[in-house]
Amino acid sequence: MKLATRKNSSRDGELLVVSTDLKKAISAEPVAPTLQNALDNWQALAPQLQELSDALNRDQLFDVFEFDPQQCMAPLPRAYQWADGSAYVNHVELVRKARGATMPENFWHDPLLYQGGSDQLLGPYDPIRLSTEEWGIDFEAEITVITDDVPMGVTEQQAAKHIQLIMLVNDVSLRNLIPNEMAKGFGFFNSKPSSSFSPVAVTPNELSSSWKHSMLHLPLISTLNGNRFGEPNAGVDMTFSFAKLISHAAKTRSLCAGSIIGSGTVSNLDRSKGSSCIAEKRMLETLEHGAPKTAFMQFGDTIRIEMLDNHGQSIFGAIEQTVEQYRS
Repeated sequence: MKLATRKNSSRDGELLVVSTDLKKAISAEPVAPTLQNALDNWQALAPQLQELSDALNRDQLFDVFEFDPQQCMAPLPRAYQWADGSAYVNHVELVRKARGATMPENFWHDPLLYQGGSDQLLGPYDPIRLSTEEWGIDFEAEITVITDDVPMGVTEQQAAKHIQLIMLVNDVSLRNLIPNEMAKGFGFFNSKPSSSFSPVAVTPNELSSSWKHSMLHLPLISTLNGNRFGEPNAGVDMTFSFAKLISHAAKTRSLCAGSIIGSGTVSNLDRSKGSSCIAEKRMLETLEHGAPKTAFMQFGDTIRIEMLDNHGQSIFGAIEQTVEQYRS
């Protein structure tokens, strides 16, 4: 089942059921007006949404219309929880190596997770509006999952059962603001503006054998200004599965239905697959040449993030954003 949220006059949009090929859609209003409403009543409503999806894919429905991803908000335009991890620890190790710092051993065993801003999540074609290029504008191509209600203290095995939907995300980072914030020892805030999500969220069963062990085993493709930037496999070198990240997040609290958990920047040890953010490429350039060569994003630059199935079909639709200067 594939779900999307179409723009309307409300903050939370209108829930759509989308065909597997992303060509058709139908309003889910008779079942659930919004995705959050569906997640709040997931056990009762998911089977009804699945029936609607099955009928849509069999061409058995009226009131069907062409699916337009450019009319989509984030599947959850605002969420009760958005916690992003750094599950590709080789990426973390590379970051630290480039600045001459060693990595604590526990990073390989104890997941990194920070709480992001979830009050305004961007749609896939919303521009990245920022005041100045001097902040060091970077994209981060990642995978995310959405949970139903997760009890506190859930085990990793139990946590896997609470993953109900999967999405892509562009976790925008302002690299030149990060050092000062991290030096304060209180985490990210100004350096992490609103993130953007794929037009479609999909249930694990849509991913077939590509979804296993709570990881998505397909390349995540980033294209910067029309040039292929990276396509690392999201299921390779992922130190902590999504089940592990959820279990970690629920160690001391329960998670509300509609919680979003992110993988962090997808990264492979095989550097021939490219990178999922500019910072990683700059780190590799620094290690090889003594200094970075690739610039951070400028006004007018466009980033596209997408994942294709084994038949070359887009699974989630694309995130495609242009950087614009914010003017109050």
